[in-house]
Amino acid sequence: MKKSILITGGARSGKSALAERIVKRMGDTLVYIATAQAFDDEMTARIAEHQARRGGEWTTINAPIDLSEALLESDGQPRLVDCLTIWLTNLMLDDCDIPAETEKLLSVLAQQTSPVVIVTNEVGSGIVPDNKLGRQFRDAAGRLNQQVAEACDEVYLAVSGQPLKVKPHDFDF
Repeated sequence: MKKSILITGGARSGKSALAERIVKRMGDTLVYIATAQAFDDEMTARIAEHQARRGGEWTTINAPIDLSEALLESDGQPRLVDCLTIWLTNLMLDDCDIPAETEKLLSVLAQQTSPVVIVTNEVGSGIVPDNKLGRQFRDAAGRLNQQVAEACDEVYLAVSGQPLKVKPHDFDF
């Protein structure tokens, strides 16, 4: 079964826990593709919190930059990618070609034979950042999220831990 699902939402909206529940229903082998890097104590604590919640039944693949390669290599079982906006941050900090990496990711998503659930942050609902880098990130995240949402079979918005189905929808534009 090939199925791609994007789950978006604000900070602490429950999107990661929702994604974990979805992937658990897809099979017995649980693969978590992590994009976060522990650059400081606070991020180390966040990563530990996620790992503790998941438990030991998940196999973790660390892919802070090479997300497309991790998806290709892990195809064959359901996967959870957490998260797309952290991946984007890593690409920006590494001075990568964002449009090229996005196209590569979209191509790999189209090739998948097993389900993939992708978590991302909805960053466009807040205030306009007061600095150039913040605005560049917000704009790049918005473009990336739109492109990945278009490529996915289903899209959900997590609100207070509850899923709101965004795609497919009952209307055509």
